[in-house]
Amino acid sequence: MASHRNFTIATDVQVYFCDPRSPWQRGSNENTNGLLRQYFPKGKPVDGYSQADLNKVAAQLSGRPRQTLQFMNPAKKLAETLGVALTG
Repeated sequence: MASHRNFTIATDVQVYFCDPRSPWQRGSNENTNGLLRQYFPKGKPVDGYSQADLNKVAAQLSGRPRQTLQFMNPAKKLAETLGVALTG
């Protein structure tokens, strides 16, 4: 986020930086890490997985409804936000 000022100017969206060692400030990030641990155990290198394996996990997580998105899945919420139709 070295260019966060440029991002803020271009999008009129403020950038917030969490304090170090403060996981409670990054709830969604911590939740996503927990979801990823269901597929990738801690300590096991991800380079042992194929790109197809990684794509499958990404698709599964993007299709999983989230309470913070009013029980929409991330892919659908992004499409709604961008005003585009999902295919497939």
